[in-house]
Amino acid sequence: MTFASRTTSLQAYHMLLFRNGVHPEFFNIEGRKRIEHMGYEFEAWHFKGGHVCLFEFEGVCLVEVVTPDLETLPDRGLVTTIPCAGEKDHDSVFGERITYMTSIQTETLSEHLYLGTYNELAEHANGAECLVTDWRDIDGQKNLSIVELQRYSDQVHVQGYHLRSDCSMVLRTQSIFQAGVSEDDSTEEETD
Repeated sequence: MTFASRTTSLQAYHMLLFRNGVHPEFFNIEGRKRIEHMGYEFEAWHFKGGHVCLFEFEGVCLVEVVTPDLETLPDRGLVTTIPCAGEKDHDSVFGERITYMTSIQTETLSEHLYLGTYNELAEHANGAECLVTDWRDIDGQKNLSIVELQRYSDQVHVQGYHLRSDCSMVLRTQSIFQAGVSEDDSTEEETD
C-alpha cells in the first residue's frame, strides 16, 4: 500500500448536511432503525462505509450523510459539506426547531492497531444493538460500519464508526439532534 492511496481514501470521506430528505435510492442500505418520540421522528440508515441520519421536528427536517462517495448525491437542500479528514466540530440551529452538533475524528493506524480497533468495536456493536455492516474488500481485508443510537426525551445521540482497511482508517462521528432550541441558541449559527 502506498502513502498516496492512504491520502486519497482518507480524503474521500465527507459529512453532508441537508435541509430536506434524501431519497434512499442514493444508498445501498443494509439496515434501518426508526424512532418516534415526544414529537420528533428519527431514522438511521447504514451502508458499507457510511450512514444517513434523518431528524424531523415540527415540519423541519435535517439529514446527516457520512459517505466516501459524493458524486451520486443531489445538491438540492444541501447546507454544508465537511471533509472528515482530521478533527472537526460543527453546530447549527435549523429553523429554530432543531439544534444539531457533531464532532468528527479520523485516524490512520498501523495494521496491528487497526485490527485491534476493529475487533474491539465489533465486540461492542454486538452487545449494544447497533446497526452493523461488516464486509471484506477485494483483498479479503476486514471493514466495518457501525451506527449506535441513544434516545432521550428531546434528542437523539448518534455515534458512527467506519473502519476502512484499504487505508487503515477509523472515522468516528458523534452527533446530537435536539428537538427545539435551547435559550442560548436563539439565532442560527454555524461553526467549523
